[in-house]
Amino acid sequence: MSAALALGDDALVLSHRLGEWAGHAPVLEEEVALANIALDLLGQARVLLSLVGDEDELAYLREERAFRNLQLVEQPNGDFAHTIARQLYFSVYQHLLYERLAARDGEFAELAAKAVKEVAYHRDHAEQWVLRLGDGTAESHERMQSGLEALWRFTGEMFQPIEGLDATGTTAAAGTTGINGSGSGVDWAELESAWLSAVSATVERATLTLPTGPRTGAWAAGAGRQGLHTEPFGRMLAEMQHLHRSHPGASW
Repeated sequence: MSAALALGDDALVLSHRLGEWAGHAPVLEEEVALANIALDLLGQARVLLSLVGDEDELAYLREERAFRNLQLVEQPNGDFAHTIARQLYFSVYQHLLYERLAARDGEFAELAAKAVKEVAYHRDHAEQWVLRLGDGTAESHERMQSGLEALWRFTGEMFQPIEGLDATGTTAAAGTTGINGSGSGVDWAELESAWLSAVSATVERATLTLPTGPRTGAWAAGAGRQGLHTEPFGRMLAEMQHLHRSHPGASW
């Protein structure tokens, strides 16, 4: 599995999910904010997928089992609090990961250095909404807690090693062993610890409770990276690819 493909698919799929809020966001300001976050992620996806092949073919012509995104990012938007819970979990993870990749020389360093600035905003946006909803009305508190609980089981997959990254952030040579002996330069245990600390701090400030259930997702941790996806993904993919597949070879 290409690391560029995995990271690119994460960004592509979440971008589409956030784009589904167009015309449906609770207030106009959020219409703009979510659209901007979606566009940031789409830009990241284009760069990453272009490292693998033709970005349009990869986005629109692959079958479901060929996608390597996390199951977390493919989950339906649900209500606004569910979307914010998904954003909190993923944006903190992506921000911490890209900080580490940007600090190294290699294939992903330039992308990560640019993207980390965008993702810092994504993270701040999510954290501020968690605080507003968690420490708001009784209903907003309940809905925010429900979102955190519903998506918690998909978070463990984020810390499964991504094959193809070595200690410098470049494509690992065959047989190369990374920092933690997994073939990856990212210390995934350290990344998970930093993520848990950051998410816990935000959840506590919002007067919410961090979920304590299993974090193995559907089937097994790492299933999305293996091409095993949840039922909502198939419906989302059909919608995303419909126009391109209906008019093959068309151009503006």
